[in-house]
Amino acid sequence: MNNQTTYIDVVLPVPIEQSFTYHLPDHIDKEGLIGCRVIVQFGNRKLYTGLVKIIHYNQPAYETKPIELVLDNSPIISPLLFPFWEWIAAYYMCSEGEVMKAALPTGLKLESQTNVSLTKDWVEDEKLTPTEESVFQFLYTQESASIQQINKLTKRSNAYPVIKSLLQKGAIQVEERVKEKTRPKTITHIKIVDRLKTEAEMEVAFAELGRAKKQLELLMWLINDLNFFATTNTKSIAKKEVLLKSKTSESVLKGLSERGYIEIFDIEVDRLKEKLQTKNISELNIHQNKALNQIHKSFIDKNVTLLHGVTASGKTEIYIKLIEEQLKAGKQVLYLLPEIALTSQIIDRLTAVFGKKAGIYHSKFNDPERVEIWNKVLDFETTDNPKYQLILGARSSLFLPYKNLGLVIVDEEHETSYKQFDPSPRYNARDAAVVLANLHKAKVLMGTATPSFESFFNTKLGKYGYVKLDQRHHDIALPEIVITDLSLAYKRKQMKSYFTPELFAEMENALANKEQIILFQNRRGFSPFIQCKSCGWIPKCKNCDVSLTYHKYYNNLQCHYCGYSQNLPSECDNCHSTNVQTKGFGTQKIEDELKILFPEVKIARLDVDATRSKTGYENIIEKFTSGKTQILVGTQMITKGLDFDNVNVVGILNADNLLNFPDFRSFER
Repeated sequence: MNNQTTYIDVVLPVPIEQSFTYHLPDHIDKEGLIGCRVIVQFGNRKLYTGLVKIIHYNQPAYETKPIELVLDNSPIISPLLFPFWEWIAAYYMCSEGEVMKAALPTGLKLESQTNVSLTKDWVEDEKLTPTEESVFQFLYTQESASIQQINKLTKRSNAYPVIKSLLQKGAIQVEERVKEKTRPKTITHIKIVDRLKTEAEMEVAFAELGRAKKQLELLMWLINDLNFFATTNTKSIAKKEVLLKSKTSESVLKGLSERGYIEIFDIEVDRLKEKLQTKNISELNIHQNKALNQIHKSFIDKNVTLLHGVTASGKTEIYIKLIEEQLKAGKQVLYLLPEIALTSQIIDRLTAVFGKKAGIYHSKFNDPERVEIWNKVLDFETTDNPKYQLILGARSSLFLPYKNLGLVIVDEEHETSYKQFDPSPRYNARDAAVVLANLHKAKVLMGTATPSFESFFNTKLGKYGYVKLDQRHHDIALPEIVITDLSLAYKRKQMKSYFTPELFAEMENALANKEQIILFQNRRGFSPFIQCKSCGWIPKCKNCDVSLTYHKYYNNLQCHYCGYSQNLPSECDNCHSTNVQTKGFGTQKIEDELKILFPEVKIARLDVDATRSKTGYENIIEKFTSGKTQILVGTQMITKGLDFDNVNVVGILNADNLLNFPDFRSFER
């Protein structure tokens, strides 16, 4: 058996419905290889990062290639991820490679980079063209270069013909190098060298630095700031802090280092902000306790339970109690939310209770941060005091390498944001969470005030347990809902910009009473479309054939489906009339109108355009929660279960437009 060739089946991030077989070179040990990353050649030149799925001795019908390199000493995914990926690939009709591509953070997927270098001892037989000569000279000084660097040098989008010609002449050689995408985050620190231990040794150093006054001043400052003689000389200080506090320069630091009096080194640090435990778990009221007991009973014979709780009934407090039980039992918990906008508010509540055990994971984190969270979840069972035992995240957090999942909470389970549309896999996180929990033998709690039809139907069939919580916290009355007739207000000329007289009066009262307002309009941008008044021409997307939305901030037209954009036309493309006007209104236009109507009031907008950065959501919501913003205008992001204490008025503008939304679920919504 030992003489047999060992084969491995590798999952590659390509849209082909199969795994690929390679053979294992004799010098590579197969023990513990399943779940590790390997570098393999795919096609003639391209190198990919693949994941080892199966080790076997069955030779395939084709000649196999060897794996190039094993990247990991231990698996980077948990054993249950492969069956989970298989289910997603089969159910949502895609390849396992596409699931792998979506699941792994980009930082764990190495990329192949073509590297070009000169051939040693090359003798010029054929004359080089001017372009080839410039590339040759560039490589002579650089030693090697990437394709991108050669493209830039030759001012071509593709310098392949030049590279091919030099290859044929034997002047250069090409190789594929694997490039690691993430490195640990480090902070440069400074400390006084170990040999300066006593005051006598310091006196000698001071004498040697007599003429270098600035270096002497810096050394004395470090001695005082680090309290050097009162503590061990291993204490260090961040370089950034030294430059700021001592008001010295890089050159002075470098000089002191070259003389051998200070040591400059890097310390690896955590990229993720952590909040410490600050308060105890709140006690539940009678209705919440009853619901919690019913959930426990339901979990005895049902794996999934639907918690149907009216708005402000205190569902989050029930979640916290269930999370606490699982964490005490040494289990992991996944808390799924439909929008990133919700995570910043709820994480504050959860970290106040669970401290460092709670963490966030979503697509707004950069690659190194996502890799760091991935590794923290992966190391769950190997650390005595695990961080990130509770993960709060959007749909992508399903793919983290959980090892001992005990509970999955799907908050606002009715939300369509749980559905991934593009790219593949086009999965529904709510449904996939049930399968993931089943693989871990964990329980699923779905919470909502308005259950989706399919979840409610599953409770009627007996597949899911059902718990109802119909009492609001502290028995607060439900808000009054007023429907106003827009067409009548327009006919009577009573509209204030886009606001009915009733809504405008309520807004004025709320502002007078120092209360806050939320306005919902399910269209971002300034205007849904522009139109020529002369001939009716409307500019459309060249890819999707839908009308383009006008964005005033960028002064362009954008397609909200494919991302295509073009400059705002000064005249009609059809009849060349300059009478082109905006039609309808989006969140940007409402924001502009509010600034005219209420010039003294602080107004904020919450939509995709306003929250491009990682902390965009958090900053807008924090300002509204703290009362720095009085009016918040937004798209569906503001309808996802956010809690604000001081909101008195919620205006839904053009509510009937939601019924005409091009979606088969529009009436259900």
